[in-house]
Amino acid sequence: MTSPRIAVLGAGIVGTAIAYELRKRGADVALVDRDEPGNGCSFGNSGAISVSSVAPLAMPGVLASVPSMLLDPESPLRLPLRYLPRAAPWLLQFVASARPHRVEQAAKQLAALHAGAVDMHEAMARELGVPGLFLRRGHLHLYIDDASLAKDAGAWRLREAHGVRAERLDRAGIEALEPDAPARYQVAMFLADHATIVEPFRYVQAMARAFAANGGRVVQADVQRLESRAGGWTLRGAAGEPFTHAIVAAGAWSNQLVAPLGIHLALESQRGYHVQYTDVRDVVSRTVVLTDRKVFVTPMEGGLRVGGTVEIAGLRAPPDPTRAAVLDRIAREAFPALEGRATTTWMGHRPCMPNSVPVVGTVSNHPGLWIATGHGHLGLTDSLPTARRIADALLGEGVAGRGA
Repeated sequence: MTSPRIAVLGAGIVGTAIAYELRKRGADVALVDRDEPGNGCSFGNSGAISVSSVAPLAMPGVLASVPSMLLDPESPLRLPLRYLPRAAPWLLQFVASARPHRVEQAAKQLAALHAGAVDMHEAMARELGVPGLFLRRGHLHLYIDDASLAKDAGAWRLREAHGVRAERLDRAGIEALEPDAPARYQVAMFLADHATIVEPFRYVQAMARAFAANGGRVVQADVQRLESRAGGWTLRGAAGEPFTHAIVAAGAWSNQLVAPLGIHLALESQRGYHVQYTDVRDVVSRTVVLTDRKVFVTPMEGGLRVGGTVEIAGLRAPPDPTRAAVLDRIAREAFPALEGRATTTWMGHRPCMPNSVPVVGTVSNHPGLWIATGHGHLGLTDSLPTARRIADALLGEGVAGRGA
């Protein structure tokens, strides 16, 4: 049988993982992006492989904070007033997703997608020849006191219900793991089996190189339109060759490719920021979460990365320097050793669905069209499970996932 010809649109961690998995199974695959692999959202994420993240962003406690989003420029969840009219339809679905039965449903779907992700990434790092990028030291979630931990009780109950194992630590337990943890944090939850990729961009690049070395094609082109032709797909703006299947994994830009086909994804950019302190590696030894600030502190190859915040402001607005400045201030207050250290900053677009559940699978009434987007802040975690799900369904080794 002739191997199907497949175009994967989007060379972030999700698209690259899909292309790699399909090519590994013998398919003829082109990985297409206007930029080099890993240069978008995957470039600056916090590297967390977080299989415990089953609680969707839309939780009742988050909804209570929506008014402050509109007024507080330093809120961890920020929506500028000027973008409110554009965001309103998405926000209405976001609010509806916070109903208890919808939260339970989303958690179940997320847990199923996360399953096995840590072991998959460990095996992939070895397979790519970059085992040093995989750090399995767990994630440490820091809380000021018991009362602040109690505010997150709903999320921890969801985690426990889906088999997540966490250990509650007192201050002595925190210091045993992270001696320089800020003194204001007296309680913690430790997820010992979690992991971190300590340079996500290099991880994606290694995957793309291995894909190409195995006969995959990396095509740098700005695809303007998908066109259905004679039972297949062609890419306007790239080579005119036909493909049997087209997989849209273009992150926050996916709607621009599928909307002309009459497909609308309830997709919004969850703009995230980071500040990286160059050549700083000894502040923490694993992923540490300052829960009151919604900030991830991560030891990276190139320094200490402090990332976080959710900004709903669309694809076109320039980065808001205030967001990075807030992260910088939080980090320096928490870790005085960072004072005077050189920094770099970054902003990226994380594709987010109102219920936090990505769209992964076929598209009804469009034979050969697939979608894999909406992973929010869990693109790295779910990239390999998503790739397996798509490859199993497309190559006839499983059933299709949740499509559009």
